[in-house]
Amino acid sequence: MRILAIETVGAAGSVTLLQDDRIVDELELDAASRSARTLAPGIAGMLERVGWRPTDVDLVAVASGPGSFTGLRIGVTTAKAFAYAVNCQVVGVNTLFSIAARAPRNLPAVSAAIDAHRGELFVADFTRQGDGRLVGVETTRIVVAGTWLANLPSGVTVSGPGLAKYLAALSPDTIVVEQALWPPTAAIVGQLGRELVLAGQGVSPFELVPQYFRRTAAEENWDAPLI
Repeated sequence: MRILAIETVGAAGSVTLLQDDRIVDELELDAASRSARTLAPGIAGMLERVGWRPTDVDLVAVASGPGSFTGLRIGVTTAKAFAYAVNCQVVGVNTLFSIAARAPRNLPAVSAAIDAHRGELFVADFTRQGDGRLVGVETTRIVVAGTWLANLPSGVTVSGPGLAKYLAALSPDTIVVEQALWPPTAAIVGQLGRELVLAGQGVSPFELVPQYFRRTAAEENWDAPLI
């Protein structure tokens, strides 16, 4: 299975081409430029470099949230458009799932966190099953950072870029995954996306939508009382 994987949940992101679970080529998008300007040219350049036509792609896997509203819209819209144009499969991968999957496989459980701003975090709690699969996507939620930190169980393992602001507040017995493994990557999104599709969880381009896990600022302002 030839896979195009996209991760744009932050300011920049990454793109990877995979053959099944093997990385063929990967690209870190320029953090100094918005991913909207670099994503499509980056994909086109990678396909040309490895000798793939767009129609050679069997699956587009994309980090579908939570994350930056703008980044998610860009990544998901690009994935939808590409999959529709070449008539291939598409699947969204939970951002926190992709973070947890980068943690060492010998860990029985890991909680993943990314910054939601306003003193909040997006978090989810994952446990590893006997067959090695991680489960816990359904626990994805937004929390007040201080409350979450204060209620972490003793000895819990944590990971994710949301920890950067709060390392000093973690309990000494909290196990922190190596920082190099915190960010989500397109490579792990592609590998997880393949597993999801093989398990029958692919969707059509029309069904794929960003998973924000919070209301947009425009929605909040719409419901705000008039002064």
